[in-house]
Amino acid sequence: MADTSRLPVPVAETWEWQRHGNCRNLDSSVFFHPDGERGFARADRVARAKQICMSCPVIVECRHHALTAEEPFGVWGGLDETERRAMITRRKQLLSSAEKEQECVSVTP
Repeated sequence: MADTSRLPVPVAETWEWQRHGNCRNLDSSVFFHPDGERGFARADRVARAKQICMSCPVIVECRHHALTAEEPFGVWGGLDETERRAMITRRKQLLSSAEKEQECVSVTP
């Protein structure tokens, strides 16, 4: 077993929101796909997960975490992997465009 005594302790405040999620104590297979899941089975599972998320008191915190951490799997904050990937890609494009625009402004006399 690895010695973890030198690792920093978790900052409880950072994860406190998870204790209040509707997903707490539910089977994770609702939010994370099993191997080989496709088509209607996947769509049905994702829809069930999103339904749970929509009434969740910490949906904003959950979504923020998933987008910030770039969570690659599962339904987080009512968004599936494809939706998050699209949002993250769009955010990076906007940031890149803003940086390029700033460079143009700073070199213009």
